[in-house]
Amino acid sequence: MEHQGYEFVVVANRLAVNRVTTNEGATGWERSPGGLVTALAPIMAASEGAWVGWHGAADEELEPFDHEGLHLHPVPLTEREVHDFYEGFSNDTLWPLYHDVIVRPSFHRRWFNAYREVNQRFAEAAANVAGQGATVWVQDYQLQLVPQMLRDLRPDVTIGFFNHIPFPPPGIFAQLPWRHSVLRGLLGADLIGFQRESDARNFQRAVRSRLGHYIKSDRVYVPNEYDSQAGSPLKGFDADPERGTAPRQLSAPEEGTYRTAEARAFPISIDTETIQELAQDPSIISRAAQIRAELGHPKTIFLGVDRLDYTKGIRHRLKAYEELLREGELQVGDVTLVQIASPSREGVASYQQLRDEIDLTVGRINGEYDTMGHTAVRYLHHSYPLREMVALYLAADVMLVTALRDGMNLVAKEYVAARKSGDGVLVLSEFTGAADQLRQALLINPHDIEELKASMVTAATMDSDQARKRMRSLRRQVVSNNVSRWAKEFLESLSQQHTSA
Repeated sequence: MEHQGYEFVVVANRLAVNRVTTNEGATGWERSPGGLVTALAPIMAASEGAWVGWHGAADEELEPFDHEGLHLHPVPLTEREVHDFYEGFSNDTLWPLYHDVIVRPSFHRRWFNAYREVNQRFAEAAANVAGQGATVWVQDYQLQLVPQMLRDLRPDVTIGFFNHIPFPPPGIFAQLPWRHSVLRGLLGADLIGFQRESDARNFQRAVRSRLGHYIKSDRVYVPNEYDSQAGSPLKGFDADPERGTAPRQLSAPEEGTYRTAEARAFPISIDTETIQELAQDPSIISRAAQIRAELGHPKTIFLGVDRLDYTKGIRHRLKAYEELLREGELQVGDVTLVQIASPSREGVASYQQLRDEIDLTVGRINGEYDTMGHTAVRYLHHSYPLREMVALYLAADVMLVTALRDGMNLVAKEYVAARKSGDGVLVLSEFTGAADQLRQALLINPHDIEELKASMVTAATMDSDQARKRMRSLRRQVVSNNVSRWAKEFLESLSQQHTSA
């Protein structure tokens, strides 16, 4: 059967646009500001691509529509599915599990059933819009079953998958009752991309130990029987989590009995050109100077920019800062900490608890150490547009990235890209994907509060020549590896893998 449709399809949890309301009350759409949209929009325009995703409103069905050259195909979700699939299984099961169980994950069969059903709907939507032999790129942990489901529906298409968050070690991943379904789902792709080499190794080890598949040179040899097994969701992604527990094949399979799926690292990056252009905008430079003036012209501004998430190490950062103030190593007036914490998943109980803890901690620090003219912590619990963020990057002397576990952390790269003058210091957790590339940052273990404190003092007092030497090295890495290069390299590798498979 010949399929009429798009040559290139992106499948993501969310569409590439956000709904907005004007001052007059009219509603419309604006393109999402994220790096993924920025990187893929030109590719989609050149290949007449389509973007499949949820539009952000529950219990509402929309027809496909175009916006600024993007062909958008909304996938509907009910309010119950938003709760069970998105807030539940995606963000209260997978997210904490994949971030080293910093918070205990919840396991509910109803949530997984919703996850499977929604993934099937996304797979069917992608199958309906993909042209004959199209390339389909599936994004992130919310849609891990889609690759195999799509392969069952459309064996003619080339399928890529990219996991934007970490993939846990096999011992942690093994806690997931539906681990086999997830592994089989991902192995439906021709190419599975991860942020770090360690993530790719973790996935390969899980496949080897749980499924027994033969692996050589990043290639997983997937038995052809998958295609017949997975003819329906209940066969390929059965509700029985223990089906197929025993490894079946650890030796090289016979020719013609398998296909291959490659699993390796493709570290994502940012739209460096846009950040650099904004950093040279006179109005943004002026805004950065204004921010410093509003903070009382301290010698050192520490900056933290995070979603309000327990993986980001905000509590550790505040603890280290408070101890430095108590011990007299830092003085309010000389230093200020600006903490941006954008709202995140406020319907999940663990996030509500975190917000209460941060509010209390900031209140205690400011109550103890504020002066009449200076604030110890300027805490801002809302999101800001990119122009304001770049102004903050320019205003800050030290960027604090203290994540306990992070797939990449693009904020670290944005700060480096904005520092075209060559000054500024980046304090970076070794548990971020960015740490693999940004080796000239002050790398720290955020669980070690004494090490974090020492690095904060070092950053605040670093000799300007040393700071510039480090920043020059960081900038070479970030500027030469932007998000467009990341997308190009992934898609080229996907094409090669499909050709050789």
